[in-house]
Amino acid sequence: MINLKIELRNVSKRFKRNIILEDVNIDFEEGQIYGFIGRNGTGKTVLLKLICGYMNATSGEIIFDGKILNKDINIPPSTRCLIENPQFLPYKTGYQNLKLLADILKLIGKKEIDETLKKVNLYENKDKKYYKYSLGMKQKLGIAQVLMENPKVIILDEPFNGVEDETAQQIRNLLIEEKQKGKIIILASHIKEDIDVLVDILYQIKEHKVEKINSSCIY
Repeated sequence: MINLKIELRNVSKRFKRNIILEDVNIDFEEGQIYGFIGRNGTGKTVLLKLICGYMNATSGEIIFDGKILNKDINIPPSTRCLIENPQFLPYKTGYQNLKLLADILKLIGKKEIDETLKKVNLYENKDKKYYKYSLGMKQKLGIAQVLMENPKVIILDEPFNGVEDETAQQIRNLLIEEKQKGKIIILASHIKEDIDVLVDILYQIKEHKVEKINSSCIY
C-alpha cells in the first residue's frame, strides 16, 4: 500500500504585486504532525488555505498522492480544515450543525457525531443554539467538525483559541492518537505548548520563505 503524501512544489502566492509566499517546497507524510510558526501576516493562514484548496497558488503545484490540486482534482481528498474563525448556522444547535454537514457525504451518523462531541467536551452543550456559544465552544465545534468523519488529513489554524486548558490538553492527546493512526496533521500555532507537545516537524515562515527549523531554537 502506498503511503499518503502531499507535495508542495515551488508554490508561490502573490496578491497583485504583494508577495506572500515564494517557492515553497515541502513533503507531508502520514504519521507526522507538522507545525508552522511566524509573525502575523507572514502567510501561515494563506499556506493552509492553499493546501485546503480554498485559494489557488500563483505558481507551483500542490500534489495529493500524485494528483495535482486544481488540475487533476478540485478538492483535496479526505481532508478537513479549521481555518480562522469557525462559522455555523446561528439558530441551529451544535449537534444540528454537525448533522447537516455529515448528511452531505453520509459517512457517519448520530453515534459518531455524539462520540466526537464527547471527545471535545461539548456533548453537554450539543442542544444549545450556536449563537449562544462562547468563543471556546465555537472553536470546539469547529474541531469536532474536522475530526468527526475520520479524515486522513487534518489542518488546523490556531485550534485552541479560547479553549479552556483541560479541553485543550484533551484535544492535544486526541491529535497525538490521530497521528499514531497514520494521519497527516498540519497546524499553525503561536502557543509554545502546542509546538512542544504536538509537533514533529516545525517550519518557520519569514520574509516569504518557509524553512524547517529546530523548535529549541525559537524560545
